Amino acid sequence: MPLLTIGSAAYDTLETPYGFRDRSLGGSGVYASFAASFFTESRLIGVVGGDWKPEYSGLLRSRGVDLDGLETRLEAKTTYWSGRYFDDMNARETLCFEGNVMSETYIPIVPESYKTTPYVFLGNGSPLTDMALLDAIEKPKLVVADTMDFYINGMRNELLALLQRVDGLILNDSESELLTGRRDVLTAARLIMDMGPRFVVIKRGAYGAMYISSDATYLVPAFPTQKVVDPTGAGDAFAGAMMGSLAESGDLSPESVKSALLYATVVASLNIEGFALERFQYVTRADVDKRAAEFRKMLVS
Repeated sequence: MPLLTIGSAAYDTLETPYGFRDRSLGGSGVYASFAASFFTESRLIGVVGGDWKPEYSGLLRSRGVDLDGLETRLEAKTTYWSGRYFDDMNARETLCFEGNVMSETYIPIVPESYKTTPYVFLGNGSPLTDMALLDAIEKPKLVVADTMDFYINGMRNELLALLQRVDGLILNDSESELLTGRRDVLTAARLIMDMGPRFVVIKRGAYGAMYISSDATYLVPAFPTQKVVDPTGAGDAFAGAMMGSLAESGDLSPESVKSALLYATVVASLNIEGFALERFQYVTRADVDKRAAEFRKMLVS
């Protein structure tokens, strides 16, 4: 079944111990929709400026990402982020962020063909933007959101309103603590479910990820990647792959959830092996399945 992702399409300037890249293709929506395309029909809603490079749209389309919902505002500039990673790749410094075309509340234009999409992923963005999208979608089967500290701190009331309208929430462990005031991830997840979602996925970096619902808890460890070149977009790729896998299976059975978490971990591990999408763009579904099979052999059944 198709998956609709809303999120940013941006330029990223990246510096890691392995090198430097200027104005690479990035953004939460880009990484998530690209990762989802390994599994299902992937649709992206977002907005870019007049400086957007057509070849970046071509790259996304070459992987089957539907860009009918990617709006271009010629008078504005595309969102831009610059960051530096340190030897410990879990630590990074934001050098510059320019919201540009997304500086004000972005109200998405939803193509008619998107309005019945059954699976919806709300990438890292304004809760007001996400709610505007949900107002335009007709009875989706599954809606999952992502969030970050900026919205937890600055738009808490709006975020709480959004959580009443989603089935699941994906966030990292520090964000779950910020949202709930509880460090223990299981306690934090249960408090988040009291806010509305039926399940929570908490990303824990090198410790993997946890899925928590009222009747199940699953833990998947991180894939042991030998060389992390650029972690940018790993969380978005994880979320996009998880949603893409769930859309492919068409259900939320325990088997589907476990498989989606495994695939999400594998896809994120492939993403971080190169700068931006430089490595990722050459990955095939066969590559994903091969690594997933290797990962399954590593896990204790």
